[in-house]
Amino acid sequence: MNQEEQMGIYIFCGIQTDSNETFGEIEFEGEKRELFVIRYKDSGMVAAEAPIKIYQPNKDNLMMHQKAVSLVMNQNDTVIPVSFGNVFHTKGDVEVLLENLYPQFQELFPAIKGKIELGLKVIGKQDWLESKIKKNSKAGALANAVQGKSEAASYYERIQLGGMAQNLIKSLQKEIELEVLQPLTKLAEASKTNNPISEKMLLNASFLIDRDKEQIFDEQVNAVHEKWKDKVEFNYSGPWPAYNFVNIRLTVENA
Repeated sequence: MNQEEQMGIYIFCGIQTDSNETFGEIEFEGEKRELFVIRYKDSGMVAAEAPIKIYQPNKDNLMMHQKAVSLVMNQNDTVIPVSFGNVFHTKGDVEVLLENLYPQFQELFPAIKGKIELGLKVIGKQDWLESKIKKNSKAGALANAVQGKSEAASYYERIQLGGMAQNLIKSLQKEIELEVLQPLTKLAEASKTNNPISEKMLLNASFLIDRDKEQIFDEQVNAVHEKWKDKVEFNYSGPWPAYNFVNIRLTVENA
């Protein structure tokens, strides 16, 4: 570590706890660092000592943050997510933050106790989407018309074809909502759909479920995947803390 670096307190997540729990060590900035709890009443922040600086949200740093939260989730069933990159000067600063957040934590604890978040992204396979376009006689004719032409020569055909493709994606998104999202939502405490992050994405959803229903939920995901596996790809992730169902966002400046 650079001798000039000032050490501070990096926080990972909030928890409900009545004891000074320990969660082991993580590798942070190339060094093993102990995870510890800073408490206020029956709430706490899981933290580690780390240099005070701006942390870049690169793959290694994000994985480090997620690994720490996963370690906590293995031992505690009431975890409030904290966004990446929050580092404070002292434990006292974190205690003040906890005191300020405590009224919100009191409301959140019963809402998220024993619950986890699971994510599902559904992406249309390229060959399947292209076959759907070609089955539309007008779209198929336009697709054939632009083949071999320069972009300038086929400019208006490409605009029309693009509009038809957008309409097709919208109709497929509605179909996925009916056949994939709705059955899964019935098993969840809550669900949330986010904006697609690619042109071929048909669903980008998060689900808040009871931990003891995770296996049942997994089985339902497998069942709908079996029906759609030739047409789409499933990106199923988790368990996570309730990132999409908790609105607390922390920054050093306003703390």
